[in-house]
Amino acid sequence: MIKFILFSFIFICQFAHASTSKYDILKVMAMQQDAWNQGNLKQYMQGYWQSEELKFVGKNGIKYGWKNTLKNYITTYPDKATMGQLTFDVLEVNVNGDTAFVLGKWSLKRKTDNPKGYYSLYWKKINDEWRIVIDHSS
Repeated sequence: MIKFILFSFIFICQFAHASTSKYDILKVMAMQQDAWNQGNLKQYMQGYWQSEELKFVGKNGIKYGWKNTLKNYITTYPDKATMGQLTFDVLEVNVNGDTAFVLGKWSLKRKTDNPKGYYSLYWKKINDEWRIVIDHSS
């Protein structure tokens, strides 16, 4: 009986941790979406690991580093009109301790077009905050 109670307690604690972590990750993504839609790329980038080890994988290959990723965003999206209105559609969030995998769809609504695609994000809890360490967007 004691083993069952202990097992149940551990399971509930792990579930609660994963649930809280999922909420925290989704909160970061909501902040990013809001920052993007306000035209604030520097705030949007706060969801990423501020390290030169950050990896961004896109159609042109792998880009390394937080500063380089910000620079690429500024080059590709120089103003609010080119940024459009971003929507994230989260399909899956899998938390495993201090790492997580998020799969979803993104879309931009602009005056002239509506590009869309998919993303897979690898997250790590760094200094008690969830940050994207690998972003693969297409």
